[in-house]
Amino acid sequence: MPALKPTTYSCEIVYLGVVPDREAALASDSQSDVFASFAGVEGECHAGLTRPSCSRVLSQHPRGTEIRNARQFSIVSAEELDLIAAEIGLDSIDPAWLGASIMVRGLRDFTFIPPSSRLQTEEGTTLVVDMENRPCIFPGKEEVEPRHPGKGKLFKTAATNRRGVTAWVEREGVLRVGDRFTLHIPDQRQWAPEA
Repeated sequence: MPALKPTTYSCEIVYLGVVPDREAALASDSQSDVFASFAGVEGECHAGLTRPSCSRVLSQHPRGTEIRNARQFSIVSAEELDLIAAEIGLDSIDPAWLGASIMVRGLRDFTFIPPSSRLQTEEGTTLVVDMENRPCIFPGKEEVEPRHPGKGKLFKTAATNRRGVTAWVEREGVLRVGDRFTLHIPDQRQWAPEA
């Protein structure tokens, strides 16, 4: 019996980006296509089968502990970036400013698609959603503020519940701007620990 069920929901890839050196800059460089290997995208600072643990998992691992890399991709939605921009008084937010790997359009409430969902292209390239990507101060401080003084400090609050998800590669393949992902979700009921 299949553990995942395809849905009728889909979205289009409208941006692909690569952050070559996070120490040099947060912003991602726009790409027309990338090869998603089991280790992520070659030349991307978030690539690798493993990574050092960060602040997001301090309750589980001391900082710097080598763990499985479930943060190979940072995926945001155009609709949620539009909401962030409107809340802080901008016409738009460039996904590159967030260091985004992928921006999609067409899937409502994107940040809350279920963990362990799959995003699969028609060719079969498949990403596994790890979890919500929590907002931080760096996009506001490093990218928004220099371009729009006074707006950067508003970013983190406006991005809460709108920062997209992190993901890792389940099936290798090319991703292209214009490709469509179909959403596949776990076939299970919601967790009810008190039931």
